Amino acid sequence: MSEGDVARSSSLAMSGGRKRHGRRLHRIEPKAVLGVMSRDATVFTRNWKTTTFSSVVEPTIYLLAFGFGFGALITSIGGLDYKQYVGTGIVATAVLFSSAFPGMYGTFLKYRFQRTYDAFLAAPVDTDEIVSAEVLWIGLRAGVYGNVPLLVAIAFGLDPRPTAVLVPFICFLTGCAFVAFGITLAATAESIDNFSYVTSGILTPMFLTAGTFFPISSFPAGIEAIAHLNPLYHCVQLVRDVVVLGVEPLADLGHLAFLLAFGVALWRVAIWRMRKRLID
Repeated sequence: MSEGDVARSSSLAMSGGRKRHGRRLHRIEPKAVLGVMSRDATVFTRNWKTTTFSSVVEPTIYLLAFGFGFGALITSIGGLDYKQYVGTGIVATAVLFSSAFPGMYGTFLKYRFQRTYDAFLAAPVDTDEIVSAEVLWIGLRAGVYGNVPLLVAIAFGLDPRPTAVLVPFICFLTGCAFVAFGITLAATAESIDNFSYVTSGILTPMFLTAGTFFPISSFPAGIEAIAHLNPLYHCVQLVRDVVVLGVEPLADLGHLAFLLAFGVALWRVAIWRMRKRLID
């Protein structure tokens, strides 16, 4: 084959690639998403022990420390035994730890140092599919890890309602939202050190004002109003209702709608920021 033939073949291949990209610009192909997720699953089989340990041990320690520490001093909150109160609330903390942090640090390492996303873009995969796959995969993991503190609480006497089977779905939805949050930050940060500001200035206050360890009604009026905008608070309320308090259809639909809106908005923002980082 002559050099001219090679050039023409390369031009046709690039043109075909652009056409394929053009056809796929406004939709997400499930096969591409599953391909990225299968790569993540393969990597996970090699380091699942450390990932699982870091995601579930710290929330479980919080549960045991607060449940049995403060539980010896506080008998009940809002009609719930304090161990029940913390046992249901700490689920949101487990979801946060297993979604936001992998979304931030994992994404930053993949696109900045490992160049994993550049390799994906060389295949028929676009930014929408990369971000969607990461959100779904880490969200699935968070949907599993979030149940661990609840199982520990059950082992120590928590008697859940049948509707507790909805907890994995709540954890998955919340996890996907916070993965998208983490990816957005990873695609914005200039240095991995910037995440220290996020952890101290955003995630820690969210964790402490979610109603996990004490009701947000104990805060001053202004802080209480802000706490109602905390996605973790809505996760805590949903879990608490389906596990011990009983479902309140109107209120719980409101909590669910808030989490869904937060997740979809952050998913789109994460795609936009990652596209600017990788392509523009």
